Amino acid sequence: MLPQTEYLKVLRPLLPAAAFKPNSNKLFILAINLLILGLGWAIARDLDRWSIGWLWLYLPLSLVMGNSIVICLFASHDMMHGSTIQQPRWRYLLSFLALSLLWMPPTLWKSVHNHKHHTETNAISDPDRMYLVGQNDTWGKWIQNLFVPSSQVNWAFLVLGMATSWVVHTFRHLTSILLFNHDEVDFVPAPVVVSPQKRRKIAIELAAIVLVHLGILTYLKFSILAVLLGYVLPLSIGYAGVMFYIYTNHFLCPMTDINDPLVNSVSLRMPKIFDLLHFNFSYHTEHHLFPSINSDYYPLVQELLQTHYPESYNLIPAGTAWKLLMETPRHYRDEVTLTDKFDRESVTCPCAVGVRELVRADS
Repeated sequence: MLPQTEYLKVLRPLLPAAAFKPNSNKLFILAINLLILGLGWAIARDLDRWSIGWLWLYLPLSLVMGNSIVICLFASHDMMHGSTIQQPRWRYLLSFLALSLLWMPPTLWKSVHNHKHHTETNAISDPDRMYLVGQNDTWGKWIQNLFVPSSQVNWAFLVLGMATSWVVHTFRHLTSILLFNHDEVDFVPAPVVVSPQKRRKIAIELAAIVLVHLGILTYLKFSILAVLLGYVLPLSIGYAGVMFYIYTNHFLCPMTDINDPLVNSVSLRMPKIFDLLHFNFSYHTEHHLFPSINSDYYPLVQELLQTHYPESYNLIPAGTAWKLLMETPRHYRDEVTLTDKFDRESVTCPCAVGVRELVRADS
């Protein structure tokens, strides 16, 4: 394994200076998708006037709105890494607006994602890793057992989990920080401890997010049809799309003491339309190498990785990655071994076996 800095020494000089300049064009894309959501809510507001036989016509709009929720996360994700806009105040305000639709206070996101997940990816202290089989059987671990894709998951709970696991992830970290904020919290995979100032800021942001959602529901007149089709369904679709990426980004990888993105991260081979819509988020190894780069240049980074590190680089077709998730258990026994909640199975992490063999076996 190599630390991230060793790859940067080789790859950074091969990238153009333009790759490291902010790309504010993505703010325009974010604005379009916020308008799509606003339009969807405006139409949903009057769904109680529609004939029941015509309500199905709203479903394609729910799907488009769900995709807009995904884009809100990925746009704010890029913003908070500094690849979109440099002005801190505007970056914070726009990130809050986008992340509020995902119930994620931006200060919490920065603390969990930027400061911990990126610096200690799939390490024992990564708050986004899978649970160890030896960790206490808490409610957080119980929910993972029930909802996360694995060889044991029930399909009904998997569908429910895809729609709700993002909220569980956020609630888990909010509860850990706001109620406890110490390193002995055991219902998260690894606790994140923040300063008192950040803790207060997260609480204030959460209160503001509650007001945002109450504002949306009030605009929808708390109508059952409007709330179900214009609020619950789009958010559920969006959260499911986000979780598909999150599950496949790291859950097939071994744990690592050294932050080696070529070992602890996976890039997906996705249909180009999704890469275009989702700011190349499937290029996840590339992102962990260069978090603040303009994501339009991730394909160039991928070419360099395939040239310089072809045997180490994890590039898996999206369908194969999902199939592997559904064929393997979701707890770590040790750094390279996955097992079930009863510690009865013993499976080597797929990405520790070798991606070329995995892709060949699936084809």
